[in-house]
Amino acid sequence: MKFSLNRFKSRYAAMVYIFLFPVLLFGQNKKPNIIFILTDDQRWDALGVAGNAIIQTPQMNALANSGSYFKNAFSTTPICAASRASILTGLYERTHGYTFQKPKLKQPYAEIMYPKLLKDNGYHVGFYGKLGVILDNPNQYFDQSDFYDRGASADRRGYFYKKLGDDTVHLTRFSGQQAQEFIKNAPSNKPFCLSIYFSAPHGHDPSKEQYYWQEKSDSLYKNSTIPTPVLGDKKYFNNLPSEVQNGFNRVRWKWRFDTPEKYQEMVKGYYRMITEIDDEIGFIRKQLKEKGVEDNTIIIVMGDNGYFLGDRQLADKWLMYDMSIRIPLIIYDPRLTKHAAIDKMVLNIDITKTIVDLAGVEVPKNYQGMSLVPFLKKGNIQSDRTAILVEHLWKIPDIPSSEGIRTERWKYFRYRLIKAPEELYDLKKDPLEKYNLAAVPKYAKILAQLRKQCEETALKYQSEKLCPDDPFIEDKKF
Repeated sequence: MKFSLNRFKSRYAAMVYIFLFPVLLFGQNKKPNIIFILTDDQRWDALGVAGNAIIQTPQMNALANSGSYFKNAFSTTPICAASRASILTGLYERTHGYTFQKPKLKQPYAEIMYPKLLKDNGYHVGFYGKLGVILDNPNQYFDQSDFYDRGASADRRGYFYKKLGDDTVHLTRFSGQQAQEFIKNAPSNKPFCLSIYFSAPHGHDPSKEQYYWQEKSDSLYKNSTIPTPVLGDKKYFNNLPSEVQNGFNRVRWKWRFDTPEKYQEMVKGYYRMITEIDDEIGFIRKQLKEKGVEDNTIIIVMGDNGYFLGDRQLADKWLMYDMSIRIPLIIYDPRLTKHAAIDKMVLNIDITKTIVDLAGVEVPKNYQGMSLVPFLKKGNIQSDRTAILVEHLWKIPDIPSSEGIRTERWKYFRYRLIKAPEELYDLKKDPLEKYNLAAVPKYAKILAQLRKQCEETALKYQSEKLCPDDPFIEDKKF
């Protein structure tokens, strides 16, 4: 038999392909790295891409303009403890039962947190910053972790107490550096999931100055003039229940915004802190590039709740108005080339399911959000979601508890433990929620329909509990 060099080469190539095909296939389906950046009290429009012409957020803008920007994202519960428990578990507060004055997140809910699921399925999992949820032995859910929030000192040491080497640095810089080190040293034989929960731009409540930034930002916004709040007129405050007028929303407004001079300085401080987070995102992206993993690393940026910046002469969050529940949300997946600005209503609890879905991990059936992956792949597609439940269930007199339903057209909400009128807004005609229609006879049918929908939806999520709630620790102070 005559030897054929060409036939030998052909057979050799075929054998090589057979052996290498699984490797090539694995390379094509390699699981992505995931970085989840959560900001504390960043409202939806404290972002350049949202139309804010003053604040400087070039890194967030770049992610939004290259990825998917969700223009109508909401927190199901506008308070950090409950919202963060919802983000970790993919469940409504009504279901997981955790907020301030609760001992801990109960174990059946901890078992379905996204970090645990990814860690159990081969991801190298890290966490740095403000967890905001009490867990039994939280380190067990992460390969690397460091939990911290603002310090107790009633001055700048609330934000400046952590050290890098011999230098005391701002918490934002500290978290950003930890993130870079995690990326740099992450094992190359498995994907990673890194969560960075910044404490900024949360005001430092015990202090007179409230907002603390780094020296590098001293001149930032110095020559800018912040527009006054659109709903800054006293009449909007006067329409609020007396319990809200005399509660923490008003107390903190006096701390931050009760004079024009104070308002200008405080909002600029708030903006500076957000820009400093944006700086860290730039450093993180640079580290991804140096590591050579930028093309396979998804970056998610989200806020934990909305924020009143003097709107209705209030500060902070906690209430059911859109200023309090609306949040920024950006998902950048470098593997996809499609950019979209998504109009549909999405939720903080959607991000949980989305992270698990992106990681190729089986999604728990009891997750109550929806995966946003179809939006990432196809853009502004239709959604089955027609309404969202919003709620704040913490029993504290200074922050009246409330609950409601929001559709694309209507907002209905009511206070739970005080005697106060129901509120109804036509969001199409009145996006700023100026005119309460609940007492107008013309809208009685819509009011009744939404009231019923709110009650039925609340009961549905109440029925999906995995275990009984712990009682409130009544003597614990806020």
